[in-house]
Amino acid sequence: MSERDVIDLLAGLAPGSPLAAIRDRKPVTRQNAQASYRALFEPADLGDVSAQERFAVATFVAGLHAEEEAAAFYADGLASTEPDAAFVVALSAEVVRGRTVGPYGAYPVGPLSREDVDGPVYYVAEAHRAVLGTRMTAALVHVHMLVFHPRDSSAAALQALLDAGWSNTGIVTLSQLVAFLAFQIRAAAGLRILSRSVS
Repeated sequence: MSERDVIDLLAGLAPGSPLAAIRDRKPVTRQNAQASYRALFEPADLGDVSAQERFAVATFVAGLHAEEEAAAFYADGLASTEPDAAFVVALSAEVVRGRTVGPYGAYPVGPLSREDVDGPVYYVAEAHRAVLGTRMTAALVHVHMLVFHPRDSSAAALQALLDAGWSNTGIVTLSQLVAFLAFQIRAAAGLRILSRSVS
């Protein structure tokens, strides 16, 4: 039995459907997207970022995007790592707390400054920090910034992750997760919209 393509799954595309067939016309694109998913969530060596951390971050990011299909998919992945119930409750609460619109942030002083937008700065609730742990608390703050405040990325933000116990390699993995999820979630959402127009 062949592996189910995750974007097809999130978009609700049945094998052999018209939109799935259109995706099949770009086999390298399809294969690379699936390979990226496997590299991030099913690597041969998890390295400095555990499977639970990867799926927790993905659940949070998908929740911030308010994409129910992706959020449920990654919540299932998180459940497979057998997290404490209190961890799941705290993470779910932080998804709700973290939702906003964006992007926010400030460009370096210059012509683009007219596009600066002030916005809320996210912090994990005090009551949830002990449950989530130092590493995950720092990770949620960082990935929230990448989703909604990408212009505000800074050396200080990276240092906060290092101080929380994240390695340089782990920080790269966090950034890769956020970038991949932004692509995957938007691709699936776009395909769902198209599927409604052709059904």
